[in-house]
Amino acid sequence: MIKISFVIPTLNASSVLETCLKSIKKQSISPKEYEIIIADGGSTDDTLKIAKKYNAKIIKNPLKTAEAGKAVGVRKAIGKYIALIDSDNILPTKNWLKINLNILEKDKKLIGTEPLFFTYRPKAGFIERYSALTGVNDPYAFISGVYDRRNYINFKWTGLKIDQVDNGQYIKIKLKPNNEIPTIGANGTIFRSDFLKNNLNSDYLFDIDILASYLAKNKKPAFFVKVKQGIIHTFCESSIKKFIRKQNRRITDYFYYQNLRQFNWDQTNKSGVLKFIFYTVLIFPMLFDTFRGFFHKPDIAWFFHPLACIITLYLYTINTIKKRLNLLKQVNRTKWQQ
Repeated sequence: MIKISFVIPTLNASSVLETCLKSIKKQSISPKEYEIIIADGGSTDDTLKIAKKYNAKIIKNPLKTAEAGKAVGVRKAIGKYIALIDSDNILPTKNWLKINLNILEKDKKLIGTEPLFFTYRPKAGFIERYSALTGVNDPYAFISGVYDRRNYINFKWTGLKIDQVDNGQYIKIKLKPNNEIPTIGANGTIFRSDFLKNNLNSDYLFDIDILASYLAKNKKPAFFVKVKQGIIHTFCESSIKKFIRKQNRRITDYFYYQNLRQFNWDQTNKSGVLKFIFYTVLIFPMLFDTFRGFFHKPDIAWFFHPLACIITLYLYTINTIKKRLNLLKQVNRTKWQQ
């Protein structure tokens, strides 16, 4: 019986995929209990060769984006649970999966689990370390409060008011209808398969949309768990150029696919947008958080924070203007590389 399906969207991910798949292979469950589904958007490098080496099921993702890859992967998955793993994720311990599954097996009311933090690796690239220190890949998420990983600035895992109970090994949270929710849904999130399949009504699986639409439709709370363990996200390593490219893709995709989103996030976090603008333009708030974080966890990676905010604000501004002028174009993924 397949207990869990790992769904991994890829597009020219050969530089990171093997490390990801190795970490899955090392998990303390039998290979007969899981399947690996590679939803590939047309890789021309060694991505598919590596996937075959680890006996992954390869399916085509004609729409190419990661969100479309997740959707086709979920529809093909046969596991009781589905783990949404990115190709640049690494499961840090051999018991990582077992811990999550034990929690889900014991509490049938839970719809899913997610790591509480990004694993901090002192010898990793400075942008990976920055992401682990701040708990975000996009500084906007931290400043607006919708982040979903613990940081070293205020030691919280989200800036939103969420009902939560600390059970020692994990934090059980209650997500309510008509309330903002954190950016749950990627980098090691595990859902019950029937929850995803029953609520996936699009060719795209946008991370938190499926939770928000479920809450809005059912008008009752959903219970989720933040497990007190990490996941490694090798996000951009030490490449500012890659950070700019990924941020531009993220922001462009947000605007380009806005009409496909199941939940209108523009209407829920306008105050967050204004807060991010003032936070960055005034400069002092960025520097204050930089030095506060450095004091709590000394690392020169903190000093990337002001630049990350400035780059992100610039890209949000440019793409907002393009959107308003009907000049926004889809990101060309023909030569995309992870």
